[in-house]
Amino acid sequence: MTDNQIELEGPAAPRAQQKNRNRKSVFDRANGTSTSTNETMNKPNSKKTSELLRRRDAPLETRTDLTASATKDITATMNAILADVFALYVKTKNFHWHMSGPHFRDYHLLLDEQGDQLFAMTDPIAERVRKIGGITLHSIGEIARTQRVLDNDAEYVEPLDMLAELADDNRTLAARLREAHNVCDEHLDVATASLIEVWIDETERRAWFLFEATRRVN
Repeated sequence: MTDNQIELEGPAAPRAQQKNRNRKSVFDRANGTSTSTNETMNKPNSKKTSELLRRRDAPLETRTDLTASATKDITATMNAILADVFALYVKTKNFHWHMSGPHFRDYHLLLDEQGDQLFAMTDPIAERVRKIGGITLHSIGEIARTQRVLDNDAEYVEPLDMLAELADDNRTLAARLREAHNVCDEHLDVATASLIEVWIDETERRAWFLFEATRRVN
């Protein structure tokens, strides 16, 4: 005999019976809700089911008024830019650490300043991707698979060759930023485009400084 089957006698009996009836009512309501939800989920053409499944499969999706195709295109473009910026940052720091020669101090400080500027770009790029509903880079491995900037693992590079290589990389980055701007324009993403305009100016400034530093006296 279960607790619910024990017959109570005396003044406590009505209260116990009412309590059991209340518990049964709550259980029935909960079970009915569960059954109703399961029935809804099991309907093959249920709009609610499709929405629940979509939300379950995309837990990091951010609401945005941009179209799905806009999010896809801009995310792919900006993640490639992000990987390039990380790669160029590491290369700039590499040359900063391994600088040598009579102009060591000037070049060392120049590359330190440029490295900081590049690193400062990374978080706004990644956060912009998330704001429009995209997924951004996760790891060093993903950066390596996505980057288009070539690494330089040489044990020794002449100082002027370092600067010239970085100047070329920055000019290439500026061109790719313009391409990314065009993608944003196509999808009317003015917010990302406005950020890119600032980054183009900064990138052109880095290329300018590097070029002038390598200009040889005639």
